[in-house]
Amino acid sequence: MSDVPHRGQVREGARAAGLVASELLARADRDFAFVLRVTGESQTILVEHFVGFIERELGGRGIVYGAHPLLRPFVETHARELADFVLHGLSLDHQFGLQAIETFSGDPLRLLRVDLWDSLQSHIAYAERGFVSGVGGLQRIMTQIESAPSEAKDGA
Repeated sequence: MSDVPHRGQVREGARAAGLVASELLARADRDFAFVLRVTGESQTILVEHFVGFIERELGGRGIVYGAHPLLRPFVETHARELADFVLHGLSLDHQFGLQAIETFSGDPLRLLRVDLWDSLQSHIAYAERGFVSGVGGLQRIMTQIESAPSEAKDGA
């Protein structure tokens, strides 16, 4: 016996899928959420912001490029992680049904921009605070790395 569905099963499957799709669409105003995705140059701007932020925070603690060969990849990786945190946490404070999205015009779009600004600002500030709260651990690691070669020489 073959695992390939016969023609009657295919029609029944398509009919069942259509019924489920209709049930879901009937609830669209209540259950559908539209996802906001930031793309393109905006992502680059956010990553560059965090690169500068991390460089300033580390520089203020005496951790600078040149003294630490792995610092640049560290900064770039963490900047991307902070940007991803902001972008994945970004949301709107309003839930709009399918009908509302279909009929949007005028002032409601300005409200969306305000909500987006609030959400972006909040997530960026939260990511920065999170980085600053953990930077002391990085300082301890850098100190250990710096002292490791001299300890090895002293012991030799």
